[in-house]
Amino acid sequence: MQLWLIPILPLLGFLLNGLFGKRLSRPAINAIAVGSVVLSFLWVLKTLSGLGAFSGGLEETYKEHYYTWIQSGTLNIGVDFAIDRLTAVMLMVVTGVGALIHIYAVGYMAHEGGYYRFFAYLNLFMFFMLILVLGANFLLLFVGWEGVGLCSYLLIGFYFLEKFATDAGNKAFIVNRIGDFGFALAIFLVGIHFGSLDFGTVFGQVKNMPVEASAGIFTAISLLLLVGATGKSAQIPLYVWLPDAMAGPTPVSALIHAATMVTAGVYMIARTSQIYLHSPWALDIVAIVGLTTAFVAATIGLAQNDIKKVFAYSTVSQLGYMFVGLGVGAFSAGIFHLMTHAFFKALLFLGAGSVIHACSGEQDMRHMGGLRKYIPITMFTLLCGSLAIAGFPFLSGAASKDLILEAAYEHAPWMYWVGVFTAGMTAFYVFRAFFLTFFGEYKGKPAAGHGHGHDDHGHDDHGHGAPHESPAVMWIPLVILAALSLGGGFINIPHFLEPLFPAQEGESARWLEYVATAAGLAGIGLAYLFYVVSPGLPESLANSFKGLYNLIYNKYFVDEFYDATVVEPVVDGSRQLLWRVTDMRIIDGLANGVGTTARGVGGILRRAQSGYIRSYAAWVLAGTILAIAYIGFMGAAR
Repeated sequence: MQLWLIPILPLLGFLLNGLFGKRLSRPAINAIAVGSVVLSFLWVLKTLSGLGAFSGGLEETYKEHYYTWIQSGTLNIGVDFAIDRLTAVMLMVVTGVGALIHIYAVGYMAHEGGYYRFFAYLNLFMFFMLILVLGANFLLLFVGWEGVGLCSYLLIGFYFLEKFATDAGNKAFIVNRIGDFGFALAIFLVGIHFGSLDFGTVFGQVKNMPVEASAGIFTAISLLLLVGATGKSAQIPLYVWLPDAMAGPTPVSALIHAATMVTAGVYMIARTSQIYLHSPWALDIVAIVGLTTAFVAATIGLAQNDIKKVFAYSTVSQLGYMFVGLGVGAFSAGIFHLMTHAFFKALLFLGAGSVIHACSGEQDMRHMGGLRKYIPITMFTLLCGSLAIAGFPFLSGAASKDLILEAAYEHAPWMYWVGVFTAGMTAFYVFRAFFLTFFGEYKGKPAAGHGHGHDDHGHDDHGHGAPHESPAVMWIPLVILAALSLGGGFINIPHFLEPLFPAQEGESARWLEYVATAAGLAGIGLAYLFYVVSPGLPESLANSFKGLYNLIYNKYFVDEFYDATVVEPVVDGSRQLLWRVTDMRIIDGLANGVGTTARGVGGILRRAQSGYIRSYAAWVLAGTILAIAYIGFMGAAR
């Protein structure tokens, strides 16, 4: 089936644009960048069709071996790609949604500098994500894992002349390295305990081993894998990088936060489900981490004014829902939500980009309003995405979220109720953003000219006077994603994944679904009341509960806490101990001491080089006498 073509095509796009893009025209760069991803998507369709994935086949894993990478004793690690039904879902999401984002980026980045560099990075990101998904062993997965981390650093810090962008890129990179350290330790433990890193070999051994009654090797591996997943998928306590990742261009936000990088942690836990199923304690930790993250991120989203920050915190929250699904054993529901989330979250971010495009780089929703008159296509598509994430009946978000909540109720009813309350908050803050953006009167100032670049905050600026609808190359992907957001729930992913993950047993009570739906509708209704019917009510409530509002508005001061307890001590310790003591006193002291000693010895020896013949004759005579004395002494000693 030549699986290697799937990631190689985006890699070829990266090489062509990266090496020659500076000399290519923009249409040529577009053709290479977009064409490589579209061809990869088409090859995925051809491959899955050939394996029978669309007709009930692919019940067994299909694997291709290319060459042996590492051979050491009994450890054999190959460059192997494999496809099963989980891989099939991920490949469709990554290449399909990724292709739409690439097409959208052609219009969004049309007036930006570094054009070829942007698309080269975007293609490289796709290559590493596909390596991550296709890898048939832990080490190859880790290569893709680190690769998307590198590309996120490059793309988040794309506007590298702006300090806010480089700070955000550094933050994402460093926080993810913390998680990756845990993931690396887990891989070492797997290799030591099972003698292999191949998924098939390791999981085959795991199946025949008993479930742990208390903490053991499975728990250790699972928790270390979870550390990696909390970094990549932005869960507590390593979620702080993701909201700052908004510093990158909006298509980057959509790619990272919808279809690729942040879903890697969810995919990794689902891929290693056999290990997690042997450690119920670790599964409970996954569920609790996910539920806590979903709730906390949703509360923060209530008070954000930057439209991209609102959707960023909703990403953190929705990823929390996926972790809840995984933690309660509903792996197929978690992956189902991963897919539907890719549809509506890509739509929300790209729609936000269209709003920013219309408002000449403005991202503060308090300076928007009334945009439904100017950008009706963007408004309609964003409405579809907002309804989907809010859990509106029969739409994609409701289909996947309800399965997770029902499984949570079967596991522990309190988890269900927290999840339902969180769903209500989600509907509220998403429609708060929708009403602030499209209803009321336009509060922004028309752009004075037709310049392109960035405003004072580095935001994408495509000023064209009054707010205006995006070009077709941008709104056509929005329409496609809107259709997927509306109807994606009818794609029966849980049934498709049954050969890998057992189906949920029994029928859940219908009232569970009704309550979750009611919470979403109540959130929408409250947002309408607060921001359309009585727009002064939010400010009045904020003043009445000023302490709580400030706490939420400032994101619980978590970044400040990390700065005070981690960042500043590390910086101060590095300055006082590593620089002043280790570097200046020890290393510099040794180096300078050697130099001082050499100069002293040289100063003594220099006196022998006086230039006077009599002095030289005296030295020769003295040396001769010493040599004769030494020879005589040695002879007498014998």
